[in-house]
Amino acid sequence: MKTIKDSVHDHIEVAGVARELLDTATVQRLRHVRQLGTVDLVYPSANHTRFEHSLGVFHLADRALSQLGIEGRQAERVRAAALLHDVGHGPYSHNLEALVHRRTGKFHDDVDELLSTGEVATILEAHDLDPDRIAGLVAGEGRLGQLVSGELDVDRMDYLVRDAHHTGVPYGTVDHGRLVRELRFVDDELALAEGNVQTAESLLLARALMNPTVYSHPVARIGKAMLRRATERLLDGGNGDENSSIDAEALRRMDDHDLLVALRSHDRTAADAARLGRRDLYKRAVWAELRDTPDDIVDADHATVREWERAIADQAAVDAGDVILDVPARPSMTESSSRVVVSGEIRPLGRQSTLVEALNTTQRDQWRLGVYAPGDATEQVGTAAVSVLGLDIDGTLVSDVRPGIHATLDEFSTE
Repeated sequence: MKTIKDSVHDHIEVAGVARELLDTATVQRLRHVRQLGTVDLVYPSANHTRFEHSLGVFHLADRALSQLGIEGRQAERVRAAALLHDVGHGPYSHNLEALVHRRTGKFHDDVDELLSTGEVATILEAHDLDPDRIAGLVAGEGRLGQLVSGELDVDRMDYLVRDAHHTGVPYGTVDHGRLVRELRFVDDELALAEGNVQTAESLLLARALMNPTVYSHPVARIGKAMLRRATERLLDGGNGDENSSIDAEALRRMDDHDLLVALRSHDRTAADAARLGRRDLYKRAVWAELRDTPDDIVDADHATVREWERAIADQAAVDAGDVILDVPARPSMTESSSRVVVSGEIRPLGRQSTLVEALNTTQRDQWRLGVYAPGDATEQVGTAAVSVLGLDIDGTLVSDVRPGIHATLDEFSTE
């Protein structure tokens, strides 16, 4: 057994198959993949890693298994899956996941090939654990997969508390001890026991409050958009030489440091890497609400977004690389489908809680389309974007035209 001191859960004891998996290269790589990607551009202390988080998820999974009375090989499968659940993450975690998926068709929880060969597979098989079944648990398959990836999973319980701790914000604090203690299986569905509607609401509320202040903070979004653009250039080939390009599959196995070195090493991306390195970020030219944004823009695919970027750049008479159109996915709240037992009946939280609709409305109100450009080009880019995109907005242009709007948006800034 190994005991590890953790900043969130105090002491974590790691034994059995998890102890052997801990020192594999596959798991150790996560020491160099930051949990929150570009959020450290806003909150400098947000430098915690996927490795720390994976330990926390393992710890909570182990406690949940004890609470649920699950033992033996079944429990070892879940412990292994909990520790390995993030090994599929590429550099900067979720920041580049959509880009990687477009190129490879794989998300971070597609870990079959990582678990089926090499030292991880050897360790799993030595413990009579099928790598394919572990990969299925990571993807949330089956009854026990809900513990690792689901609406009430221990992954969410750990990252909310951990992210709040390392950013210093008070919003993500949840009573994970009670959440784990009240977990039940009802007809093979993971749920919270009777009397825990408010416990389920706490997860919902924590996620809703963390989103605008941490996960979707405007500065973090700009940094993420710039990183995505630079990485896309890298994948498309550096220095005009196809042989110097980085393969998307190779990108998936990089860590943050590997990617930064690659970006700095190619003429095509060196300037982008330098800007990110010195926090010389683009500025907001447009910051438009959902109600002011046509549906065809909200639902546009990547190729269409790139076409609009080029059209905006042409109309603004700036270089095509000076315009980034950032269109978030439509607001959603998966936590609202969390299941709770009420009057002996299992119900989705959205049916039981009046808070759900209020938070859904809040998410829609917080949604913003962003158009970013270098600081000296924001006014002409903003004007061109409103025209090209057909935005029906009055006052969402972030420029000297409406300084009051700019001041309102800056209330979320921490630097």
